[in-house]
Amino acid sequence: MKSISGKTAQWIWVTVAMAAAAFAAGQGGDEAARGERIMNNSCLGCHDLRPIQTQAFDAEGWTMKVNAMIEKGAQVSTDDLPILANFLARSYGPLPEGAGKAVLLNRCTVCHDLQRIRRHPSDAEGWEDTLSTMLNEGAMLTDQEFAILVNYLSRNFR
Repeated sequence: MKSISGKTAQWIWVTVAMAAAAFAAGQGGDEAARGERIMNNSCLGCHDLRPIQTQAFDAEGWTMKVNAMIEKGAQVSTDDLPILANFLARSYGPLPEGAGKAVLLNRCTVCHDLQRIRRHPSDAEGWEDTLSTMLNEGAMLTDQEFAILVNYLSRNFR
């Protein structure tokens, strides 16, 4: 029987590992898409996205919120509840506590989801530039909210 070289074995191992990682990533995408479909079908029939955008719960908090909505008549199956709660937590999930949290949820999420804010880490100067641009685009921020938000974002999203 012929043995394979160390380099070939390493190449095979890396290939298999990358394929497994790609498969796992694809599975998470399927669950995210399913969570979004459940939200669209179960939540948005009664209200728009705005109440969801301004909550920022973790999965446990979303589970409690969805259960409260089920009591009011929302149609979410027992099997779909964890998928929906996990999707909501990832997409509209928890934020650090602080004075800027309410400003972010009530002002920034009018146009942006939380993922966009999380993907844009910056220092105070960068957040000032970003918020100044947003003001030029029509964001409704008072001078006080601007200062609070710059401090909150630069502390929590660096």
